[in-house]
Amino acid sequence: MPRFVRWFFLPYAIFYRFFVEWVLCIEIPWKTHIGKDLQLFHGVALVINDRTIVGDNCVLRHSTTIGVANTSADFSGGAPVLGNNVDVGSNVVILGNITIGNNVSIGAGSIVVKDIPEVAVVVGNPARVLRIKSTEEIMSTFVG
Repeated sequence: MPRFVRWFFLPYAIFYRFFVEWVLCIEIPWKTHIGKDLQLFHGVALVINDRTIVGDNCVLRHSTTIGVANTSADFSGGAPVLGNNVDVGSNVVILGNITIGNNVSIGAGSIVVKDIPEVAVVVGNPARVLRIKSTEEIMSTFVG
């Protein structure tokens, strides 16, 4: 990137670091792959790894961590992939090289360390599938 472009974006970078990361405590690196219409409900204390992929129409709530499970110095390892229409409750931890299917709801306080199938409702520590959503439930999320 040319030096003059860096100087041009410097005020924006300073504002972002101060307001978004320090005041709101939201850490979403610019390299993170995020689909359209991501919603952050009370986004305070939200941390997402830069290798995470978030699908379309996802909802993330406060105090949520999405990242790698490896604790090495370089934080190497696979990051989660969230499908479309994933609803993540507050205080959820999603770690590792896992896949969360489409139309999944993750209950508050859950710790997800394994793949989650599509249209599932998961809760607990470690997260387990509580039930599979009905067709009516899935369709109702698109109506309202």
